[in-house]
Amino acid sequence: MKIISEQLIRSLNISPMQCVEWIYESFQMKKEAQLPAKISVHPTEEDFFTSMPCLLPPSKSNSSKLRFFGIKEVHRIAGAIPSLGSDMLLYNAYNGDLLALMDCDWITTMRTGAVGAVSAKAVRKKNASIYGFIGLGNTARATLLCVLSSEPNMFFNVKLFNYKNQTEQFIERFNQYDNVKFEIVDNIEKLVGTVDVLFSCITSAEGLLVENEKSFESGITVIPIHTRGFQNCDTTFDRIFGDDTNHIKGFKYFSQFHDYNEISEVLDGRDLGRKSDQQRILCYNYGLALHDVVYASKIYEMVADRNLPEIPIIKETEKYYI
Repeated sequence: MKIISEQLIRSLNISPMQCVEWIYESFQMKKEAQLPAKISVHPTEEDFFTSMPCLLPPSKSNSSKLRFFGIKEVHRIAGAIPSLGSDMLLYNAYNGDLLALMDCDWITTMRTGAVGAVSAKAVRKKNASIYGFIGLGNTARATLLCVLSSEPNMFFNVKLFNYKNQTEQFIERFNQYDNVKFEIVDNIEKLVGTVDVLFSCITSAEGLLVENEKSFESGITVIPIHTRGFQNCDTTFDRIFGDDTNHIKGFKYFSQFHDYNEISEVLDGRDLGRKSDQQRILCYNYGLALHDVVYASKIYEMVADRNLPEIPIIKETEKYYI
């Protein structure tokens, strides 16, 4: 079993554009993958451990390649540094061999950002170029990196909600990109009333972020990456999309969603997506092990031939009795 650290993964310099391409690839195999809904336990009301399994389909291009199964364990513990952490066990599904123990913090951040960028492009209104961000941590950085890198010929006006004094550092991170300009906004209702696409990247929210849902701009696409704070939009927005129905059907207002479908149906061309530039659309990407295991499998193949730290696993070759 190989040990694949976050430091090693970051040293591979995987580009945001590559991250976006892996998301398109993973959504294309969604119908053939086995993707049970994640299971969570809660040491306290806010803390959690969540188990996320996924079996990828066999490779269509090479039947002799590995078939990957992975189970990701993600946790949030208040007061820990970082508060969010994750690891994965990656297996060869053909023979059950445990291939790697992999740190998943970079994977979680970048696949989350890439899914956000892909979803926004799929259902935003025509000529949408004004993007807003609430929460300016690593998830927001990853999202904007994927947005700017995947559409380098498009210019974006990005409005940042002035949150936790992070705006200047956030802007500095993107000083090498020439297809974006920034504006700092102090009023959240002003922000949601003037953007085409809104990303909420805060990890937790108590209550609603915007009390009056009529404050949201006509034609807006709202992507609450950590799903909280927008429940008043669940029953009032024109269309709702999710990354996987089994993962979000337990939401309080799921039965009242208007014109619901999965985002993969749009990406595959089976759903029109946005039906007019006036529709307000909410897109819930709850976070799928499908994306995590695709990323992990790609990374494993990139480093499989390297001399990495390993833990030998010695298995019995004959039946034995205790």
